[in-house]
Amino acid sequence: MEAKAFAADKFKALTKSTQDFFDSLIHGPPKPPPRRNNPIAILKRLQREAFSDLMKLRDRQDKVEKIVSLYGTSRGKGSPFQEANTLIRGEFDHLGALSFMHNDDESHQESEALSQAGILTGIKSRFSVETTVRENDTLVAEFVASEKHKNDLSDLSECSLSLAKVAYTANVSDWLSAIAIPVGAQCRDVAVLTNPSHQGKGLTHFSSFGPPLLNERNGSAIGLMVKKSNVVASLAQFVSGQVGSSRVGRCFSTFGQVVCQLPARTKLSLLGLHQAPKLSSEHVNHVASNFGLGDLIQHLSPETTVEAYTPPLGTSSQENVSIGPTGSIALMLESEIDEITKIGGWIEMKHSNPKNLEWAVTVSDDSEDSFGWGVSLNGGLGVEGPQSWNHFQVESYLKLNLGKRLSVKPGITTHLMDGKPRMTALMLRSNWFL
Repeated sequence: MEAKAFAADKFKALTKSTQDFFDSLIHGPPKPPPRRNNPIAILKRLQREAFSDLMKLRDRQDKVEKIVSLYGTSRGKGSPFQEANTLIRGEFDHLGALSFMHNDDESHQESEALSQAGILTGIKSRFSVETTVRENDTLVAEFVASEKHKNDLSDLSECSLSLAKVAYTANVSDWLSAIAIPVGAQCRDVAVLTNPSHQGKGLTHFSSFGPPLLNERNGSAIGLMVKKSNVVASLAQFVSGQVGSSRVGRCFSTFGQVVCQLPARTKLSLLGLHQAPKLSSEHVNHVASNFGLGDLIQHLSPETTVEAYTPPLGTSSQENVSIGPTGSIALMLESEIDEITKIGGWIEMKHSNPKNLEWAVTVSDDSEDSFGWGVSLNGGLGVEGPQSWNHFQVESYLKLNLGKRLSVKPGITTHLMDGKPRMTALMLRSNWFL
C-alpha cells in the first residue's frame, strides 16, 4: 500500500510540474505576489534617490569652485570694471511763476524781469550714471533735458536728452583726490560744497546755487583737491572754445578755493576765478574742425550759460586778438544753527570791479519731515558804461515733503530795481528724485 501511495504522489507531482511547464510556455512565468508597504524596499529606493541627488549637487559645486578659482586668478589682470557698482539717479524739476509788474510801462518786459530776478521757469530733467572704478574711483556721466521759456512766455524752447557732463574722480589717498572732466565742466564740479546736490534749491537762481562764478561753464577741466585737518583747498584749470559771429577762440580759466572749518559748525570759503580769453581773426568755417567734443557739447547743451566772446568794434583784423583777462572773487559763509536749520551767505565781486557786486543771505529749514521753510535776501550793484543800477530781492517759501522723493515749494518773491518795486511773482517749484 505504501508503494502504491508513493507512486501516486510522484505521478501527481510529475503531472503538476508538466502542467506548470506548459503554462509558463503559453502564459509566461508566474508573477510574484505584490509587496505591500515593505519598509526595506522603501529605504533602499530612498537611498538610491538621495545618492543620485548628492552626486548632482557635487557636480554643481565642482563647477562653481572652478569659476570662482578662475575669477580669483584673473582678478588683478582683467578690466577695472569687473567689480563695478553702478548707480543711476534722476531728478525732475518744475518751476512755474505768476508775475505781476508794478509798472504798466514795463509789462512788455516781463520775460526780462523774470530773468533778472533769477526766475528760470520751465521743466528740467537730469539723469546721472555713476560707476565705481578700482574700488575708490568714480566715473560719472550726466544727461540733461529742459523745456524753458524764451523771450516770450508763450514761446517754449524744447530740448531732447543730451550728454551734459563726463567726470572721472580718482581718490589717491585720504587727503588727495584728482578729477578730470572732458565734457561740461563747471566750477561747481571742482569746488568744495557742503551740499553739492541740487536738493537744497530755493525758488530763484540766487538762493539755489550760490555765487554765480560756481555756475560758469568752462568746457574741459582738470583739478586737484587737498584735505588737511580743518582746511580744504581745491585748484583747477579749465579750457573752453568760444564762437562769435565770425571769430573763434579759446578761454583759459583758473579756479581756486580754500575752505576753513571754524568753531560752532561754521565754514568760511574764499573762491576765485581768473579767465584769459583769446580770439582768433580767422573765420569760423576755417577752424571749426579744431574744436573738440567738449566744445561741441558746450554749445549744444541746454544748460549752456556762458556767452560767446566777440571782438570789440573797431578792432583791426589781426591774426590773434587778445582780450584782457578778467576775474571774479567770492566769499561764502555757511553755518548750522542746529541739525535742520542752516544759514548761509555769499558776496561776489565780478570782473575785478568793486562796483559790480552780487550778494545773498539765506535761512532755510530743509527738514525731510512733512514741513520746511526758507527765506532769502539778495541784491547787487552793477555798472555798464556810463549807467549804473542796483537791485534788491526778497523771497520766501514753504517746503512740503510728499514722501521721501517728492517735494513741493510754494512761495513768493518781490524784485526791486533802483529802489522801486518792479515785479512780484507767485511761484511753485516741485522736485522729484529717482
